[in-house]
Amino acid sequence: MTAAVTREARLGGHILADALVAQGVTHAFCVPGESYLDLLDGLYAQRNRIQLTTCRFEAGAVHMAEAYGKLTGRPGVAIVTRGPGACHAAIGVHVAFQDSTPLVLLIGQIPFEETDRESFQEVDYRKMFAPLAKWVTQIDDAARIPELMAHAFDVATSGRPGPVVVAISEEMQRKMAAVPDLAPAAVLPPHPAPDAIPRLMEMLGRAQRPLAVIGGSRWTAEGRAAIRDFLVANDIPVAVGFRRQGLFDGTHPNFVGDLGVGADATLVAKAKQCDLFLAIGTRIGETVSQGYTLFDMAGATPIVHVYPDQAEIGRVYRPALGITADLNAFALAAKAAQPIAKPVWSGWRAELRAAREAQAKAPQYDGSLNLAVALQELEKALPADTIFTTDAGNFATWPTRFMHVSEGQDFLGPTNGAMGYSVPAAIGAKITHPDRTVIGFVGDGGFLMTGQEIATAFHHKVAPIILVFNNQMYGTIRMHQERHYPGRVSATQLTNPDFARFIESFGGHGEIVEATDQLVPAVKRAMASGKPAIVEVRTNPEQVTNRSTIEQLRAQAAKA
Repeated sequence: MTAAVTREARLGGHILADALVAQGVTHAFCVPGESYLDLLDGLYAQRNRIQLTTCRFEAGAVHMAEAYGKLTGRPGVAIVTRGPGACHAAIGVHVAFQDSTPLVLLIGQIPFEETDRESFQEVDYRKMFAPLAKWVTQIDDAARIPELMAHAFDVATSGRPGPVVVAISEEMQRKMAAVPDLAPAAVLPPHPAPDAIPRLMEMLGRAQRPLAVIGGSRWTAEGRAAIRDFLVANDIPVAVGFRRQGLFDGTHPNFVGDLGVGADATLVAKAKQCDLFLAIGTRIGETVSQGYTLFDMAGATPIVHVYPDQAEIGRVYRPALGITADLNAFALAAKAAQPIAKPVWSGWRAELRAAREAQAKAPQYDGSLNLAVALQELEKALPADTIFTTDAGNFATWPTRFMHVSEGQDFLGPTNGAMGYSVPAAIGAKITHPDRTVIGFVGDGGFLMTGQEIATAFHHKVAPIILVFNNQMYGTIRMHQERHYPGRVSATQLTNPDFARFIESFGGHGEIVEATDQLVPAVKRAMASGKPAIVEVRTNPEQVTNRSTIEQLRAQAAKA
């Protein structure tokens, strides 16, 4: 690497912008604020190298940056102002933390000489973000900008990826300093220990009922292909972690479903029967482990846990073998291993696959709209490189159960269950990959949390398609309410606008779907329009989940 050359004196705000360029940043998402005017001016000077997206709400800006980080494996960058701006942004930081997404959030800060006076919009970000971020720092000396910014990007991408928060004090940005820009360090990823793969294959050779679950972040196309080849060559049944559908081809005979919220009960039961659990990239957290009920924590079921951060291996479940490695490096090493000659578990794999196919069959539902059938028809009509984003809510279990994310497609969702994620994530995805079709799934509750970010799509001339599932309620909470307090409806009903007219007021394309055969033509018209689009899908409020109606939940509660 070429040695850094000390540059002439620059304003701190310009050093910050140059530091982003030096770290390879090409996109940043912001809501402007007076606390970082000098950085904004530096970004103006770098406008041909960094595409700056102006957002309407700080949570939306961070969700967009987080989607960028998920799709590229590089840190998404968001910039917000101090106080309220930082508080709004905290939701996106929590998403990045629990989703293990590389992210760098810059926050404008008060002049450091006013610290501890409760100055206007003063917050101690080290305290505020300590439990939400991998690292929190504040830059008060312009001469340290390159050092601290380079370290921020290193931390965001090392080990278990995650968010880093950098506060930038206001007067620091106006100070002059003559310092060199620092490029990223050339760090080779950690590879599996020499005996890791042989020990893995030895354990696999003794198994009768293995099951693999793939999760995690920063998978490359090469890594995803390699782990697929390894698992298929050994005929291992493959599930994905919560909202990680993009990591394995859902149409493949080895795919057996997802272990997350709303997982198929048959898959959960079969997972408890497995005699070797390959946890590849997943932390085996609360959702994947079905509330920590899948296994005995002491290790009665042998677990091979592959993760890039040793601190996460054995954090809850004691593995029979822990492998600390970059996920892509592990995948390539595993692919190179000689496959098991005649796996004895092919019948087991076929059994799990049959269960997946059975649960994906569309039942008969009351009313003119069978959402399961409509979504399966939509799956056939979408391009092979479609990007899906999803929000939190009961509606999200419908595409997870009835659709299949295939090879070449991506699926982005908040594993922390953040409502309001899907719309800004869809916009961020479309900005990241403008030539790919982006479909966002969101409920009526989640849409009105960040749906105003659709203005950002118009402003930056990208055209995601948002499917709003409207049942006029907070469906997940209503489901729990009916299970625990049947018939006592409190705080879960909603009053909504006409979502099609909402998008039309911006000059976009709006559709309303009320019948099964209307969804695919509506989405096709939305795609053909070339405009940001909303397809409002008016669902049956009685069908509160894809498995139960409100009447059925009340009947079940009465028997309990």
